Amino acid sequence: MIIAFFNIILEYYLTKEFNMYKLIQKTIDLGEGREITIETGKLAKQADGSVVVKMGRTMLLATVVSAKEAREDVDFMPLSVEYKEKYASFGRYPGGFLKREGRANDYEILVSRLVDRALRPLFPDDFHAETFVNVQLISADKDIMPDALAGLAASAALSISDIPFHGPISEVRVARVDGHFVVNPTFTQLETADIDIMVAATIDNVMMVEGEMEEVSEQEMLQAIKLAHEAIKMQCVAQLELAEELKVVKREYNHETNDEELSKRIHTDLYDQVYEIAKSKKAKHERSDAFTAARDAYVEKLQAENVEEEVNTKLVAKYFHDVEKKAVRNLILDEGARLDGRKTNEIRPIWSEVDYLPAAHGSAIFTRGETQSLTTVTLGTKLDEKVIDQVLTQGKEKFVLHYNFLPFSTGDARPYRGVGRREVGHGNLAYRALKGMIPKGEANPYAIRVVSDILESNGSSSMATVCAGTLALMDAGIKITKPVSGIAMGLITDVSTGKYAVLSDILGDEDHLGDMDFKVTGTVDGITACQMDIKVEGLSYEILENALEQANQGRMHILGEMLKTISEPRAEFKPHTPRIVQITIPKDMIGAVIGPGGKIIQDIQEKTGATVTITQEGDTGIVDIFAEDKDVIDAALKRINGITEVPEVGKVYQGKVKSIVAFGAFVEILPGKEGLLHISEIEWRRLEKVEEVLKEGDEIEVKAIEIDKRNGKLKLSRKALLPRPEKKKEEEK
Repeated sequence: MIIAFFNIILEYYLTKEFNMYKLIQKTIDLGEGREITIETGKLAKQADGSVVVKMGRTMLLATVVSAKEAREDVDFMPLSVEYKEKYASFGRYPGGFLKREGRANDYEILVSRLVDRALRPLFPDDFHAETFVNVQLISADKDIMPDALAGLAASAALSISDIPFHGPISEVRVARVDGHFVVNPTFTQLETADIDIMVAATIDNVMMVEGEMEEVSEQEMLQAIKLAHEAIKMQCVAQLELAEELKVVKREYNHETNDEELSKRIHTDLYDQVYEIAKSKKAKHERSDAFTAARDAYVEKLQAENVEEEVNTKLVAKYFHDVEKKAVRNLILDEGARLDGRKTNEIRPIWSEVDYLPAAHGSAIFTRGETQSLTTVTLGTKLDEKVIDQVLTQGKEKFVLHYNFLPFSTGDARPYRGVGRREVGHGNLAYRALKGMIPKGEANPYAIRVVSDILESNGSSSMATVCAGTLALMDAGIKITKPVSGIAMGLITDVSTGKYAVLSDILGDEDHLGDMDFKVTGTVDGITACQMDIKVEGLSYEILENALEQANQGRMHILGEMLKTISEPRAEFKPHTPRIVQITIPKDMIGAVIGPGGKIIQDIQEKTGATVTITQEGDTGIVDIFAEDKDVIDAALKRINGITEVPEVGKVYQGKVKSIVAFGAFVEILPGKEGLLHISEIEWRRLEKVEEVLKEGDEIEVKAIEIDKRNGKLKLSRKALLPRPEKKKEEEK
């Protein structure tokens, strides 16, 4: 009793008098001795919600803050998700001149997108207050992957806040290592995995999937998703228990002004007209213009009826959009007809072309319907490799893929301000789709950059990038293992009737008005990458399985169309493509080729015009010689071979007299390698002075006759290459 009394007194003073904290924790058992801990009440208490998620020595701080009121005339969810890694979390200094964290790098952007895509569908449709989710890596374990914990941290912070949220969710990574599935694998385990996917879900529904695979089947991917969902359920339960213990009450809000009478009237007056426009099979811009004209005409009609009052055009636009969405969905569900007149499993017309850009190392155009990618391939040296300097990952990447979404591709009249988050995400998906097919090691000495510029867009430009990238790589002569194609699948469902339709090769409007965007890439033998966003609750695994099977059929059709343009990589590189000759040298020769302060290698490059790089791999040095002209490569190769060649007894060399001494001459037979040509080895006759035959600078042929085992000194002979006097006399007779 006395101890309990003192504990109550202590808690009072810690939490009240001294404004200290009351820590609340929940633990999640991952098995095999691994645990995740969620704690709150200690850090960032002025945020609407804050948690620290721990696993091993890795710690993520997640905070959420939401404005109390929405900004005027906002009719969407202004959500901002930021993931940031602190270099101090792993005891490292940031690079660069300022030595501080800067703008988010691509990896941080990709993690932010993973979290954003899982959270965004779960806010109420009528909640429009600005909401900011920040997740920071504040402590890092070198073998624990923090991105798999970011979604859990963000959701937990939202769950314990008063912000309206239809969660919780969580995210886990599932990898297959040596035939066994592992939840939240380590960096080390992931190196040998053939499946690597991130899955986000609520207790009931899968919300998001993204990952890469080594040509796996649809069933294997479904198995990984199901395993991930089971792990996520436990993490969601822990968040619900935490919120219950904190007695969380969600805030009340009213961010929308609605007019039910106007909504019903617009539906009654315009549904049939909108349905007919949707059914008209018009092209994208014609259809959009027709919808806009119908809406504007209705606004004019309302204004004419109510001359004294200003019509709320934003409210009309909102209700018109609802009618448009319902009409398009009903058209598909009731008639099996789509906006462009296709069947649900039909692919738009495809045409492609390679070698369109004569000066590029490889190029391709891929056009599917109103979506078009112009893609180039550029081949470079090790100096062109991408340098990776993240908190937990450092190294170089030989293969990169960049995706640019240009405003004119959708007819937008606006400037291009550089790469946005969406472009980073779409480019990463295409990169993951293709990277497993790029030859490795000696089979590919090049650094490879693929750039996709989207020139037209109406659905699935990332999948067009995969197809165009495959064609451009083959056009460049890169011996990819297998060609890869990609397709975007959509879904329309009616919860009340149970009807659903899986759509192949979706249009932009079908993505916007539909319930799923599921992108799948792969070869003829299996899936290489996927990305799925689900916008509807209750998606069954049966529907998902049907979508994957239909996607497989679509991928095979697209691949067949691609191979009509180019069926395999070109046997040779383009004439203007720089060549790389790769040789290996002993590790102890690397310094000799580089020279003091890089003097020798710089001299080789300057005098030959080749680009030379050297890297050490184990006990050997890898030398790459890069140039457009074969003679240039041969000249550089000759210099390097001369430096690295080891003299052999019995071999004849073309040497140069470097110096003359009383007892002979020192002759350089290889760059930096001299041997002694003793005066007795110059000619068969006896010489009084070396100068009788030789002088400095003379070029002569000599034979290596001995290498001293004690000191490695080389002895040479000139007379061994001259006929003996006796033999010469016999020949004269």
